[in-house]
Amino acid sequence: MSDWPEGFRAGFVCVVGRPNTGKSTLTNALVGQKVAITSDRPETTRRVVRAVVNRESGQLILVDTPGLHRPRTLLGERLNDMVRDSLSDVDAIVMCLPADEATGPGDRFLLGLVSKLVSKKASIVAAVTKSDLVDRAALARRLQDVSELADFAEVVPVSAAKGDQVELLASLLIERMPESPPLYPRDAVTDESEETLITELVREAALRDLRDELPHSLAVTIDEIVGDRIHVSLHVERDSQKGIVIGRGGAQLKRIRVRARKAIERLLDKKVSLDLHVKVTKDWQRDPKKMGRLGF
Repeated sequence: MSDWPEGFRAGFVCVVGRPNTGKSTLTNALVGQKVAITSDRPETTRRVVRAVVNRESGQLILVDTPGLHRPRTLLGERLNDMVRDSLSDVDAIVMCLPADEATGPGDRFLLGLVSKLVSKKASIVAAVTKSDLVDRAALARRLQDVSELADFAEVVPVSAAKGDQVELLASLLIERMPESPPLYPRDAVTDESEETLITELVREAALRDLRDELPHSLAVTIDEIVGDRIHVSLHVERDSQKGIVIGRGGAQLKRIRVRARKAIERLLDKKVSLDLHVKVTKDWQRDPKKMGRLGF
């Protein structure tokens, strides 16, 4: 006998939007725990993150994508390619449109791209994110604007930070999935490896303080894990950036290490020792071989 109820639904949902529209925060809220790093800087998400949302009636496999943008580097081009590849063969699209920003040309461009690339079976749901940042009157106007933007299957205001309407969005998406047994184990939350999650938590810890100086020039790799000791390298593109990451007397690097270690310990549910080293990998965003070595 199966361990899922009759009429169980499961499928893939691609979460899209311009950079910094709340995609990763919404993904984490739907899952119920952190699987994607967040910051208030565009281009924080550099990978296609598969997150698993488990509910009694169904399972959603969320594909959280990098924000589509006009690329300035080879890395930017590859991030855009990830978004395009992710749009194929999904059962629904969630397009994130912030409540506190007007619809812009980037939104219209992305909507046009989504409409071209997704299959006819896929519903497009508008999630009006960050609804807690505006008052009711402004939210009502924004919902009206979004409704007129396209023939969305649903328009749902959500606040991932506050948890408002997150469950409603999950239910509406599950209703649009095909009947299917679970596609992942029922206790899974992501298909990312622990090593990948560790590197992302280190990058998130660094971005928190260094967001204005070098958010796009920073990459993180694991050198080795020996027992509970984790050795990690932070890669920057110039010597001047190395000094910024290390800080006066190593103070900045220490702050990053302490913050990242706490996040990694929550992830692994155990104490760890974290060693960080800063390396200059010159102009890595524009060099295909260097990007490959850094995991892109």
